Amino acid sequence: MNAPFLIARQVLRQATLFDRDERARIEAFLADHPGATPFHRPAWLEAVARGTGNDAIVLIAERNQEIVGYLPFSEVHSPVFGRSLASTGFAVGGGLLVGDGAECDPIFAAAEELALRHSCPAIELRGGALPRGRPGWMQRSDSHCGFIADLAGDDEAQLQAIPRKQRAEVRKSLAKDLDVEIGAAERDRAAHYAVYAESVRNLGTPVFPRSLFDATLDSFGDEADILTVRHQGTPVASVLSLYHRGAVMPYWGGGTGLARPLRANDRMYYELMLHARRRGCARFDFGRSKTGSGAYNFKRNWGFEPEPLTYASWTAPGAEQRDTDPTSAKHSLKIAIWRRLPLALANRLGPMISRGLG
Repeated sequence: MNAPFLIARQVLRQATLFDRDERARIEAFLADHPGATPFHRPAWLEAVARGTGNDAIVLIAERNQEIVGYLPFSEVHSPVFGRSLASTGFAVGGGLLVGDGAECDPIFAAAEELALRHSCPAIELRGGALPRGRPGWMQRSDSHCGFIADLAGDDEAQLQAIPRKQRAEVRKSLAKDLDVEIGAAERDRAAHYAVYAESVRNLGTPVFPRSLFDATLDSFGDEADILTVRHQGTPVASVLSLYHRGAVMPYWGGGTGLARPLRANDRMYYELMLHARRRGCARFDFGRSKTGSGAYNFKRNWGFEPEPLTYASWTAPGAEQRDTDPTSAKHSLKIAIWRRLPLALANRLGPMISRGLG
């Protein structure tokens, strides 16, 4: 008779990101996982922590000392929106990644316990494996969509791949007096922040602290850059992009009041497509947009098809559900007021508020 064998149990613990060996094990797990995003990486968690003051917390599940589950969080705290654990903070992706033999339910239970220990009555998972049937959790697939498409083989083919009406706008932008610069030096960073701050103020949204953008560029190195469109030397459109697994991700972008008549945003995204292909990318990840929003329709005009994203959230027993939806009635008046603020005042107040948006 064969001797019985023991199946190694799953062990849960918090990771230590500043430990070099721990970090290497995490990066190896992420490199092999098909669902990993830039927002799972320690580089992102550390950039958020340095740039906004929201600490990183990572749960790891192991069997036989091998990682089989990985759930990263940013501990987001705000006097306006309350406290939460976001996977991950200031990101459009994140959530639990699991490998062979992982048990999800104990990981979610540990996340709930972790949230309560850190006085966070809410958890948000932006993708990944999702909880099934656990009390306090809800899922939504109707709030946001992602947009990803393949890049064409050359510049002219890329232009022809854009639908006719939008292609006409790009052609108009090519005839304008516009210059394109790409880099990550102080000149690029200053131009990007000035443009982005004005753009989000006009949308009624507090601007993130510049330290978040600087920390992201510093953490990602060659895997991030800024493309800026200038008119007679003045920056009018700018985007900070990430590069991940053959895809470019224009992440923080916008334009000034001059961008629309100059078609500078159209030029910016077309030039980014060309730049990304030249550096070896095969896909253009236009990011997420709220379903039915102006940004949602803008991306469809470029020929991108929306793919619904499923997010999950947890609210502690007896706690009020966290609401950071900018389109909700609760925040509509605040947005209207913010749009009217002088830019200098909005830039001063915005980072203090936006650190807690997560």
